[in-house]
Amino acid sequence: MANPEHSALAFVGGRIREARKTSGLNLHELARLSGISAPALSRIETGKRDLRITSLFRIAAALRIKARDLLDEPTVGGSVHKDQGGQGYDLTDYI
Repeated sequence: MANPEHSALAFVGGRIREARKTSGLNLHELARLSGISAPALSRIETGKRDLRITSLFRIAAALRIKARDLLDEPTVGGSVHKDQGGQGYDLTDYI
């Protein structure tokens, strides 16, 4: 079973890499613009390093995009796919 934390880090890292390449920047250029070292950015992009929220905003600013664009999940049919089951949360194990 895949580790959900690693999957989330890999997803966000992939979004950062995609945005960087779309912007026409290499890793060292993004490092200079964001103030985050190239080795650290490489580890973030590969999902091997957890990034702080401040780092996320610095990267987004350097890429001239909104931080949420790096976090948004892919959309299905133009809108974010959400489970509409109406089940709510089961917190009985925490009471």
